Amino acid sequence: MKIKKLITHFLLFASITLSTAQSKNLYGGIEIGGKGVKVSVIDVDNIKKGDYEIKSFWTDNIGVAKGISIDGNLLNEDILKAVEVVAADFLKIKNEFHVPVENIFVVGSSGVAQAKNMNELTEKIKNAINKDLEFITANNEGKMLMRGLIPAENYATSMVLDIGGGNTKGGYIDVLNNENFVFFPINLNYGTITLTEAVNKRTKSNSLSDFTEKAFGYLPELRDQVRAMYNSGKNALDKPNIYLSGGSVWAFYTLYNGIAKENFNEFKLEDVINYDAILKNNFKKFEDLAKKDPEIDRVLKTYSQKHLISGSNILIVALEAIPNIDEKKLYFAKQGHIAWLVSYVAEYSKKVKKIW
Repeated sequence: MKIKKLITHFLLFASITLSTAQSKNLYGGIEIGGKGVKVSVIDVDNIKKGDYEIKSFWTDNIGVAKGISIDGNLLNEDILKAVEVVAADFLKIKNEFHVPVENIFVVGSSGVAQAKNMNELTEKIKNAINKDLEFITANNEGKMLMRGLIPAENYATSMVLDIGGGNTKGGYIDVLNNENFVFFPINLNYGTITLTEAVNKRTKSNSLSDFTEKAFGYLPELRDQVRAMYNSGKNALDKPNIYLSGGSVWAFYTLYNGIAKENFNEFKLEDVINYDAILKNNFKKFEDLAKKDPEIDRVLKTYSQKHLISGSNILIVALEAIPNIDEKKLYFAKQGHIAWLVSYVAEYSKKVKKIW
């Protein structure tokens, strides 16, 4: 009996030890972005080799940033809704996925950080879950995209660009003295939501035709700002590989090609132009496809047609401004939504090549 009891205790101890070790490899991330709250849970085996498994990912579409384009502030009802959603997501990560509290990170995107009253959101998050809300600057967000998205061997030949809800950010890396990886950020103050709200200010009605007309009239200003974005990074346009992420790029790729099957999915500028024509002139095609394809249906439930038009305009203008674009390799990076969390874990573990 004593032997059986010892064996039972040993197995129980081993099980607890294994469970504890496994839970230490679990990380959770909650990102409050312009279009909503994104939640990721990953199981990390070897962060240096990029060896991790996405255990779960979900999005709460609550439109946090729409007030920013109106008066520069987050709307009070949007703050309260964001806090409610974040608190529920935090408990789900902790209780259902058994992620240690110290391995759960909560961040606000650079688009949301533009709000003049972002401190109100920070305080309410702290009171709700006793976690600090860290806002990621556009510069750091671009660096996190690079580190968490692209294979290290491609750093020197690549540019990243993420079209978010509140802004567009990215950048590239140059290698100095054959060893120092230096990141150069590029940013645009428009994202899918903020551009939509800016165009809405110029419309006289809620009609799609009025919006489309005003959005077309906005293109010269958008082109000027994109040109300034690229001019801020002298070597950005020289990179042969361009990795794109963000909700608008996901929407384009999914609506035009179907669900992305690879981590990096190649496409051409011509594909975006063709998609844009369907989006503006034959939207019913996408609505019909959504009845049969759940992923396309998810896109249309996430974005209105006006939001899709704004995102497409940013994407086309950003690509058309790149010289010799047809000679570049363009990729939709499917895992862009968790790049910041992977980057956080890399920083946390201190096992990845440092980018300055």
